[in-house]
Amino acid sequence: MLLRSLCVFSATLTALAGPAPASEQGRDGTLKILYWQAPTILNPYLSGGIKDIEAASLVLEPLARYGPDGMMRPWLAEEIPTIANGGVSPDQRSITWRLKAGLTWSDGSAVTAEDIRFTHAYCTAPGGGCSQADKFRGVVDVDVLDPRTARVTFDAARPNPYGPFVGPQAPILQAAQFSACLGPAAPGCTEANFAPIGTGPFKVVDFRPGDAVQFVANPGYREPGKPAFADVTFKGGGTPAAAARTVLETGEFDYAWNLQLRPEMLSAMEARGTGRITAAFSTLVERLAFNLSDPDPALGEARSTVAHPHPVLSDGAVRRALAMALDRPVMVEIGYGASGRTTCNIIPAPPAFASDANEDCLAQDLDGARAALDQAGWTDSDGDGVRDKEGRALSLVLQTSTNAVRQDFQVLIKEWWRQIGVETELRNIEPSVFFGADPSSPDTFQKFYADVQMFAGASDGTDPEGYLSTWFCGRAPSPENQWQGANISRWCDPAFDALGEELSATGGLEARAALARRMNDMLVQNHVVLPLVDRGRVSAHTLSLGGVEANAWDSELWNIADWTRLPG
Repeated sequence: MLLRSLCVFSATLTALAGPAPASEQGRDGTLKILYWQAPTILNPYLSGGIKDIEAASLVLEPLARYGPDGMMRPWLAEEIPTIANGGVSPDQRSITWRLKAGLTWSDGSAVTAEDIRFTHAYCTAPGGGCSQADKFRGVVDVDVLDPRTARVTFDAARPNPYGPFVGPQAPILQAAQFSACLGPAAPGCTEANFAPIGTGPFKVVDFRPGDAVQFVANPGYREPGKPAFADVTFKGGGTPAAAARTVLETGEFDYAWNLQLRPEMLSAMEARGTGRITAAFSTLVERLAFNLSDPDPALGEARSTVAHPHPVLSDGAVRRALAMALDRPVMVEIGYGASGRTTCNIIPAPPAFASDANEDCLAQDLDGARAALDQAGWTDSDGDGVRDKEGRALSLVLQTSTNAVRQDFQVLIKEWWRQIGVETELRNIEPSVFFGADPSSPDTFQKFYADVQMFAGASDGTDPEGYLSTWFCGRAPSPENQWQGANISRWCDPAFDALGEELSATGGLEARAALARRMNDMLVQNHVVLPLVDRGRVSAHTLSLGGVEANAWDSELWNIADWTRLPG
């Protein structure tokens, strides 16, 4: 009701006053965005889901973010701190950020360095289940030097100190709004989590989790005349095909996200002449993750926790055989066409960070997979076509989100695994639930109540240090952290952690790239995760929407303040 009243009021004023000046905020009316995976929360610290992080990015902003070229840009900060400009200490143990002058929250209060300090305290509070905790790894203190200046101190030298407060996963929270939401209280702060006060070009006026968000222009936004749109309808739900049609065929929506559709279907829609497809590559990789913990319901609250190793997938020979049975070139051809590339790496870019030690994954090897299982003692003892060992059948549950391309992939994988004697049950879950943040739901990808699951993930920015650290021991989702850990496979190797710590203390591009390649190889060669497709981010917008710059390194909506309605 509130949004409807605002829109009617806005339309009435426009009719009375005539066309709005080109420099006036809100001059272009309503912007309609469709994310077929509906957001369920607007606090990125309590969700690892891309759709939640991107919806929140209209309101919450970081000190710096990444442009389409993967390079950092100052956002709420005056400049990117470096050793050269004095922002990074010579010993690389601290980084000092200075806010732009005159920043205000959408409620009119001043943004201060105290908000920066509080954001660190919020994410690192025990029992809070902060899904972005890796962003603050090694931070021992955040000191307020003056109202606009904060110094972040690390426990050791950090040649890459740009984890905290950089990118859409780590925005600044208003201390006044979230002060009562520390630790275990965080998930219960519904008003703050659903309608955060921010510095972005828009503010929330209504949010129905799993359905839609209504935004209006932030009247206190720091750039005069921006945003051009008075309000945003951010709709969730549906399917990629329906989302694509609403932009490329009917023009009902202005922008549609994550169009995982067969390439020939997208091309046919674009040919209608209503909209344009955009694509950009970064490190977004569609993958299979193995559950190295036991998801057996009989374990109760301890299921899918590190206390109980998986009875089948803890066997590296099984994981290797499952990997060898895949035909990645076929998957790219069927699912993505030109918007996908085969990859054997979880870090496929930039080129310096991409390993060349895993290229054997590009060739399917069914005979080799069968031999690996034979050698490990998994045989078909009763002739039913399913291998077994010590009375346990080689039977797995493969789950993913509901999506046409992913369901095609599930069918392919099931057949390839059948050919090597593995029985596979397929399960697909509504995306807003699968990628949701509800710790009580049994169907989130963090809970991982299955044996194998398929999803996509990426690093933010060109340096993968923070991304690789998500596979550290102790990062697994669990009841203790509200199921918000990022180590989905529950893998633990102290040698991997040691390389990560070495990476965090290593300077120089080539030295850092060499360590990152070694860490990538450990994940891939131990078959913790199976890279499938190096995916371009494919979205679409109407021809009447201007200012869109495809960005695969940050939120796709990173420059929404610059979007405009084109004439004609």
